[in-house]
Amino acid sequence: MIDDEELFESHFSRRGFLASATVVAGGSLLATTGTASAAPEVQVAADPVTTPRVGGLHLQFGADASTEVVVSWHTRLPVRRPRVLLGSPDGEFERTVSAASTSYTDAKSGQVVYVQHARISRLRPAGEYVYAAVHDGAETVFGTFRTAPRGRSAFTFTSFGDQGTPTLGKRYVPPAGVTIPNPPYVNDNLGSPAAGDVTAGVERVRPLFHLFNGDLCYANLADDRVRTWNDFWENNSRSARNRPWMPSAGNHENELGNGPIGYEAYQTYFALPRQVGQTDVTRGLWYAFTVGSVRVISLANDDVCYQDGGNSYVRGYSDGAQKAWLEKELKATRASRDIDWIVVCMHQVVVSSADQANGADLGIRQEWVPLFDEYGVDLVVCGHEHHYERSHPIRGQQPNPTLTPIPAATRTDLVDTSKGTVHMVIGGGGTSVGSNGVLFDPPACRVITSVGAPDPVTGKRPPVYVKEPAPWSASRNAAHPWGFAAFTVDPGRPGGHTTIEVKYYDVLGSDLREFESFTLTRPRRG
Repeated sequence: MIDDEELFESHFSRRGFLASATVVAGGSLLATTGTASAAPEVQVAADPVTTPRVGGLHLQFGADASTEVVVSWHTRLPVRRPRVLLGSPDGEFERTVSAASTSYTDAKSGQVVYVQHARISRLRPAGEYVYAAVHDGAETVFGTFRTAPRGRSAFTFTSFGDQGTPTLGKRYVPPAGVTIPNPPYVNDNLGSPAAGDVTAGVERVRPLFHLFNGDLCYANLADDRVRTWNDFWENNSRSARNRPWMPSAGNHENELGNGPIGYEAYQTYFALPRQVGQTDVTRGLWYAFTVGSVRVISLANDDVCYQDGGNSYVRGYSDGAQKAWLEKELKATRASRDIDWIVVCMHQVVVSSADQANGADLGIRQEWVPLFDEYGVDLVVCGHEHHYERSHPIRGQQPNPTLTPIPAATRTDLVDTSKGTVHMVIGGGGTSVGSNGVLFDPPACRVITSVGAPDPVTGKRPPVYVKEPAPWSASRNAAHPWGFAAFTVDPGRPGGHTTIEVKYYDVLGSDLREFESFTLTRPRRG
């Protein structure tokens, strides 16, 4: 039987890695020259019915992003010997890493999904790797990655939220009395063709990693939740197999019956750094990692939001554990001389100038914003509203019922984040329901301040809104709903300033168009 080293090297030499002489990994081009090798051992194909393929291959950073990466894939049947074959860009095999299998049973369909997670440690900081994911009988699937740098370094990351899928999930149901032979398929998870275009756009930038600001695929709305997750990964694996996609949980990750608070599918597909204070119910819902001089903190806002936006109302589910962790995390991070930037990734928003959309949530302003102010969070990226806008740097809150954020400065091209936190709403990942067409003019904000009693039919708690002016509004895109942001970190020099150049791109089919660019700056701490 062919061993793992022979399997890796024979497939590597036969694949496009291979003859094309280039491999994309984390934003760099790795040169390969792949010479012809001896004919590999012929492998007989396994039974295609009982042997599932490697599906939805994707990456996540581990607890130490400079030395740890998790490789994950899913199947609909249990598999034998799931593993990752790790090698170098020139095709040299290094080692085999076994994957652990986990699963969940979708409460709506009874379908079981198995997910394999291979945790690779002892990697080189800023190291470039090629890997192959495989289980017995399956075709090997290759990917590449680059680990995070250790210490101050330049790199680029991207961000968007609210994607859905570009696929069609259910048959169209005609109105009563109308008969349509063979009705067409339609999208049942708020997706659109742009959900595919935005992923392709991210790949044109080739970031080191991607931040996904919640509402990944809206499976909770779909007839077939498992199929929708599969479609999501089929679309995004072309990027996520070559760079970590680091998510935050949105309200549409809350799927009725999938775990005590609805997030079991999300928690199974991802293997995120577990944190002190988390339980089996809350594992992976908040976490942090460091890349260079940037500390990224991912939060799960349904814990504090008033809005009833998922399949079940779960406000307060952590019983204060997430907030206690956040305050400890922020305090330690801001005290570190090695960290210049604090970036928070979350779903629901503190600011929004959209009318008849979701609005801002007072719960976040009450629970998170005072901590952001106290410990000097630089940047918050979120989704939830399906358009793009950003705030001036905000610091402090007006003493009114909505705790209106106070702008600390109004310059829009060069923004000093030591004065306040910039919030970016980046919710145009591909959803078909844009909010760019319903922006208040002049800018204003609807804030959810509470919810009413549950509806006797739907059980949903209606939001109670208060409208406020929006003195924090700096920029917004009313013309186009879909796009993403790219952030390029320049560590600067000791004693000087460090910067992040930000570009927001409209995605127009297969084309990108820069909507705006600006620079965040702050004094370097070390």
